[in-house]
Amino acid sequence: MTEESKAAALLFAEPGARWRAVAYGPVLCAIVLVVELVTGSSVHWFALIFCAALIAGFVALQVIAGQRHVSVALTGEALREGTETLPLTSIAEVLPERDEDSWDDEDWESARALGELSGVPRKRTGIGLRLADGGLVQAWARDHRTLRTELTGAVRRIRDTDSENGADR
Repeated sequence: MTEESKAAALLFAEPGARWRAVAYGPVLCAIVLVVELVTGSSVHWFALIFCAALIAGFVALQVIAGQRHVSVALTGEALREGTETLPLTSIAEVLPERDEDSWDDEDWESARALGELSGVPRKRTGIGLRLADGGLVQAWARDHRTLRTELTGAVRRIRDTDSENGADR
């Protein structure tokens, strides 16, 4: 495996939204259609087809938005959170998890969340990152423990590679 393909290999990914959600509305309308056919009541063809198409259309828009703004991808070179990509070389440290027994908030909990959203998306958990310039930001994911583990390892590998290359000079 070449160095470029190692760096481009996906270490962690969350899609943000799945296309199977688009089928839920039409499936529900099909169930209502079957019930109407079985019970012998009048079948509302137009209403069921219209509702199925309308629901599928709205959910498709939500899936596209979810995949664009709430997806996460970590490679050997960068962390992408929604629409923002952060090179791993700009991350100095992955901060420890919040102490659940502590009454005080960690400094990183009030830091800016990566991506273009105003905060950590719903049903996601923030991960504190100290940047090379000293600033703090929050990465986030549903499976935050796996992202934290993979991100810590990737940042450590980048740091070790940089120190080896710096020692050779």
